[in-house]
Amino acid sequence: MENSRLRAFAHRTVGSRPARVSARVLAVVLAAVVGGWLGMTFGAKVDTPVGPADIGMSLAPSWSGETVIDVRPLGTLSFDSHNGPLRLDLTIEAVHPEVAEEILKNPRWADRLPTTIEADVISGLRNLALRAALFAVVAGFLTGLLAFRRLSRAAWTAAGSLAMVVVLGGVSALTFNPRSIAEPRYTGLLTGVPSLVGSAQSIVTKFTEYRGQLAKLVTNVSQLYEAGSNLPIFDPDPGTIRVLHVSDLHINPLGWNVIKSLKDQFKVDLIIDTGDISDHGTKAENEFVKEIGSLDVPYVFVRGNHDSMTTQRAVEKQKNAVVLDGTAATVKGLSIYGIGDPRFTPDKSVQAAGDESKSLLDLGRANAAKLAPREWPRSASTSAPDKIAADVVAVHDPTVGRGLSGYVPLVLSGHVHARSTQLLPSGTRLMIQGSTGGAGLRGLEHDEPTPLTASVLYFGKSSHRLEAWDDITVGGLGEQWIQCERHIEPDPGRTISPESPQAPSPTATGSGSPSPVALASGANVPYASEVSDGRRHGTGRKP
Repeated sequence: MENSRLRAFAHRTVGSRPARVSARVLAVVLAAVVGGWLGMTFGAKVDTPVGPADIGMSLAPSWSGETVIDVRPLGTLSFDSHNGPLRLDLTIEAVHPEVAEEILKNPRWADRLPTTIEADVISGLRNLALRAALFAVVAGFLTGLLAFRRLSRAAWTAAGSLAMVVVLGGVSALTFNPRSIAEPRYTGLLTGVPSLVGSAQSIVTKFTEYRGQLAKLVTNVSQLYEAGSNLPIFDPDPGTIRVLHVSDLHINPLGWNVIKSLKDQFKVDLIIDTGDISDHGTKAENEFVKEIGSLDVPYVFVRGNHDSMTTQRAVEKQKNAVVLDGTAATVKGLSIYGIGDPRFTPDKSVQAAGDESKSLLDLGRANAAKLAPREWPRSASTSAPDKIAADVVAVHDPTVGRGLSGYVPLVLSGHVHARSTQLLPSGTRLMIQGSTGGAGLRGLEHDEPTPLTASVLYFGKSSHRLEAWDDITVGGLGEQWIQCERHIEPDPGRTISPESPQAPSPTATGSGSPSPVALASGANVPYASEVSDGRRHGTGRKP
């Protein structure tokens, strides 16, 4: 009697046999899905040659099917290539320069390239599918064994994982959209280069046209990587301090696009802006600087001759902003000293006098008296409380920077809208940035649009010395090209010392250090603080 009661209780608790079978089937299906997904995630990866490149292929879970080509550090291209919860990731692991060069020079290669690429891609996808199935089966079997502790159910789980891979692969193949190759989505710097894929006229109505578009894509990516293979070798360690140097945005919103892309792609630690973020220094232009708050990295700023004090105060209010004006700050480990430009000359009606260069040079020398390089022997004069061991000085006009020669390893500047660098006899390197904003509207005044420029600087973690830098140039308005040049600092630890044994004296007449107002007056232009609202109050010498 007692046993019958127990059986009745068990029957009521567990339910009918069909319910128990359904529960077991559901458990096996869930285990198969989990195991298959884990197997594909961690095992569905292959490397395969495609034309001149070695391509890494992998599958990953995704809410919508797509294919993503990773072309770092330039960005990514995404294609709506298929439906289904699978994403195909393609990573360019390497490009063989000799093959890429042959493709670019030999017309016969261009004829064979579509067929070659098609065969290579199909071969790679076949290997990827086989590997995905194998790892899904193994992972499904192990998942079933752990979950049920029975070989029979583990085998059913493995079969379910295999079925899942077959179904997902079939859905992806049946929903493949060849038109997607001509309709990519871009991230990073590639947002400025839609011509990477080519013209989309009469987009891919036949598979042969798709092959041609794909060949165009591979050829152009090969060009990018052939150029990249010629860059000098520099492998920054994890502690390297990465600084993005920008200048002369002149309220061009495209400049922010370049800055954000470079910040993300090169993983910069901070940004240094050497002035002329504005064009006329008016309050209306202050809206432009609000983008600083969205960058999420420190933004060091020095005023340019197009920036009024109103502009400077607007920058100061932004999250992440560090404004330097005859002051220093330690940012991400770097000691940075900044000098705001003493002039306010927002338009050509404000003319500078002929002695402007001397006045600006004197301003640099006056500030040099506050600096002492780290490697100088410590003494009463070099260790004085007002001496600053700056790693970098940021100025707007390079003439001011030349006055700092021998007192700092690196001076960053802008102003002239043309990038250059010079190693001064004192050991100081003077770097002049072009225009990250393509010189604003002024960039349209020339026959060729002014390119947008910026540089990524690499500093040693302990030495705080510049070790290498990448100069990035993006084609101006209406142009679609990108150029990256790498430079290696030949002697990062060189000695920095003034060219003359005498410290530079800003007081040639012995009357004391001139103030910025006096220097600006000597150049016959308004001083920025005299026109804080951004409006010009006159063109002559202040009475």
